[in-house]
Order: sequence, then C-alpha cells, then structure tokens
Amino acid sequence: MPTIFTIGAASARSFGLFGGGNVVGSGGLWAWGNNGSGQLGLGNPTNYSSPVQVGALTTWSNVSAGTQFSLATKTDGTLWAWGYNSDGQLGLGNTTTYSSPKQVGALTTWSTVAAGRKFSLATKTDGTLWAWGNNSSGQLGLGTTYNRSSPVQVGALTTWSKVSAGYSSSLATKTDGTLWSWGDNYLGQLGLGNTTYYSSPKQVGALTTWSTVAAGRKFSLATKTDGTLWSWGDNYLGQLGLGNTVNRSSPVQVGALTTWSKAAAGVGFTLATKTDGTLWAWGYNRRGQLGLGNTTYFSSPKQVGALTTWSTVAVGTQFSLATKTDGTLWAWGYNNTGQLGLGNTTNYSSPKQVGALTTWSKAAAGVGFTLAIKS
Repeated sequence: MPTIFTIGAASARSFGLFGGGNVVGSGGLWAWGNNGSGQLGLGNPTNYSSPVQVGALTTWSNVSAGTQFSLATKTDGTLWAWGYNSDGQLGLGNTTTYSSPKQVGALTTWSTVAAGRKFSLATKTDGTLWAWGNNSSGQLGLGTTYNRSSPVQVGALTTWSKVSAGYSSSLATKTDGTLWSWGDNYLGQLGLGNTTYYSSPKQVGALTTWSTVAAGRKFSLATKTDGTLWSWGDNYLGQLGLGNTVNRSSPVQVGALTTWSKAAAGVGFTLATKTDGTLWAWGYNRRGQLGLGNTTYFSSPKQVGALTTWSTVAVGTQFSLATKTDGTLWAWGYNNTGQLGLGNTTNYSSPKQVGALTTWSKAAAGVGFTLAIKS
C-alpha cells in the first residue's frame, strides 16, 4: 500500500526504535529528526534537526517512539498515534499513514504505551494489557500470528505492570513481580532457556522480584528490586555487558552490583544509570552512541564521564539521549537526519546539550527520530 499523508494542524489532534522509549511526564510535546513517514506528528514529511513543538497542547503524559511511528497518551487518559502504519501499528483500524496525531478509539483509561518495530503494546488503568500491529512472530501475545489493526486484549488478566516492545518480541512484568515474554526468540531474547517462538506470554523463571524491563533488537535487559541488572539474548556486539560476545537464552547477572537504576536496550548497545546518578554504556559503538568519546566497542559497562547528575536515558538506532537532574537534555551518536536535535547532521561521540533549556522531562528515541516532553 502506498504511503498516504493526511496534512493538518497537530494542535487540533493531540505520544523505544524497537521498544522505543516510553516517557512519563506532563507538558508540551516536541519532536525532531527523521520524518519521512510523518512520525514527528507535525503534519508533514519534513525532517527537522532542532526540536519543534507538536501542536500547542501541554497535556501530553506518556510517549513512545518506534520504527517510523509514535504513540502517546494525554493526561485525560486518551491514546494517540501517528506515522507509518503498514501493519496497523497505529491501532486505528486501518493501514493508512498519518503525519498528525490521531486518537485511538474514545477510551480515557489508557496508562502506558510501548512502540516496537511495526507493533504496539499498551496498558490501561485497570491493569489490562493490549496489543496491535505486526504479529508475524507472535509478538502481540494473542496466541496467533495474525496482524491486528485495532487494540486487542492480551488474555483476561488485570495484573500487568510494565511492558516493553522490541524488534519482534515483548517483555512485561506483573504486579506480583513476575517476568513474562513472548514473540521472536531466535537468539534467546525471551529468556526462557531455549530459542522457541511463543505467541502467548510465558513466565521467565519463577522469581517475583523483577522491577523494570527493556526489549532491544533481539536482546533483553531487566532489573530486580534488589538493584541488580540482568541481560540475555543476542550478544554479538557485547550488548549484554557480560565481558564477552556469547549469546544467552536465560537471564545472566551483569556484574555483582546492586546499584542499577534504569536501563535502555537499543540496536546492539545498552545505556544504564545507577542510583548514584552515574551513566554507563556498552556494546556497539560505530557512531559514538556510547558517549565515550570514541567509536570502540565495549562488552562490559563503561562510565560516561564522571557526572552523578544523570536522570533518564533513551536509545535509538545508533544514537542516545539522556536528561540530567537539572532538567537539561543531552544527545550523542549518529545524527544523519538531525535526530540529536543540535541543529545539524554531525555525529558526536560525547554528550552534547540540546539547546539551553532546563525544563526537559524525558525523551524517547526511535529509528532516526526523537520525541520529548517538557515540564
């Protein structure tokens, strides 16, 4: 189907990469970078190398950047989508591409969203989990491999907590602290000790201490309530942080530290913060996406500078974003479409501040584009 753009004012229709980043905040929405499919929500297919506001509303609360498409919620609990829609990943009941935000249904009970590669996941305030879009590997968790262009509930449970959409697999936790996965498992990214694909959620081990999850391109990360970090799946580029390049089909602890806070899984590389506010990176580094001032690959965590003021992190395709506790936004890595928001298309191997504002909340990185919320 040919790409169709519907041009209109984004303000009238008013949110990580694979599993593109999921942002929670409240305020104005800004976008920049690759816009060939209208994924910036600006009503056109023009790329931008500096942040541009999506409409004039300041009620955005949750945002996620996928592969050429975006998802978002507002403070009123409504769900919105825009960008590429080849497989129904926007959840609008069709496969039409839109360059301005479109509301998904009429419900006001949406909570969190996760945009993957041509598929989407979302939770509602009642704890239910919903999925739509591409389902060729069973990544929707519906027990089938049929694509869906509208949200479909995953099972009947009301205990889902956190979700992450990867390249073609999904991760989620429940309120009881258990970890679940489904979809593509070619390199063991489901953490089930095998390479079998599953089209319904499967529990990863029996532990009830899982806290956060991050699905990357065929590899996974998760933290536990004790502050430990775990990884599994593809490790060809050292993205698991285990000091080697051996794939793992079950969770393996990254070092022995119990001070890990947040982690983000990208395409062959990882970013993570610790509770002391330090920033760490490892894996693929061809474009300087690790922020270490070089293009050397590392298979173990390396500290990015010496600062202890890092707050949130997001990873895209060979580029990275992070906020600090002072509200500033920083970017580095690949910048061919202006995805770093620095007003140019120059690559940087060390963090560069995006503008001078101190009101950034969080950022979500997709495939060559960025979304961010200001407070």
